[in-house]
Amino acid sequence: MKGMQMTLFNIDDEKCDKDGICAIECPAHIIEMTGAGPVPKPGAREICIQCGHCVAVCPKAAFSLEFLSPDQCMPIEKKYQLSASHTEHFLRSRRSVRRYKDKAVPKDLFEKALTVACSAPTASNRQIVRWHVINRKKDIVKIGAHVIDWMRYVSKTHPQVAQAYNMENLIREWDNGVDRICRDAPQLVFAYASDEFASAAADCHISLAYLELALPGFGLGSCWAGYVNTAANHWPDLAGELKLPEKHTCHGVLMVGFPKLKYYRAPQRNSPDISYHAG
Repeated sequence: MKGMQMTLFNIDDEKCDKDGICAIECPAHIIEMTGAGPVPKPGAREICIQCGHCVAVCPKAAFSLEFLSPDQCMPIEKKYQLSASHTEHFLRSRRSVRRYKDKAVPKDLFEKALTVACSAPTASNRQIVRWHVINRKKDIVKIGAHVIDWMRYVSKTHPQVAQAYNMENLIREWDNGVDRICRDAPQLVFAYASDEFASAAADCHISLAYLELALPGFGLGSCWAGYVNTAANHWPDLAGELKLPEKHTCHGVLMVGFPKLKYYRAPQRNSPDISYHAG
């Protein structure tokens, strides 16, 4: 590539038209426009959050970071961009899947969907979300049993809480062979992160939401496993089973598998409860 060698990025002089878009878009404000083109401001390397906006926004593909070039990026193709009606159909057709085929989730298929989900935004582009996957039936049953043990404990020590969360009924059904904890899903996916990050919960939730939306495109479905997540953070036996790193917290769990049933329509939801600030 022809151009001037920078400490953080390269500019292809033959392509660059010095429009300044890269500097305008940079969220960290570390690019400065000069008569010769964009240059990094002092301390740019330490401040850069490695988001790649500068590479993505350059219409001429003239901008390359030392860790990211235009040809390493997925091109944004107009033919794939969703219209308003396509967006509505895509989002409203999402369903929580609670009935799964007795079929294992292929690792390569799931990892393709997870790779797409990892495009989810994270605070300052830290990308702190980590994933723990359980895909053996016996292990999932063991997870469900730990959750039920936690519910039995809550029923004895905090009966009002157990009643509010329908725990007695869930315990009864479990004892009768009906799993309403993990729903006989072939796979559980835990999203967790280090406690050192204030954004950990939000980052995990957004990433899980992206995964939930990505899975149908790969023929898979999911449902949030709220009981599993709560027990993972309150029941030592389950925490010991998961063996997550110390000072890390699980912020959400998805059941994942091939949907057993097909949906033909999207029910209405409540209209947004919205107000506008009057100053």
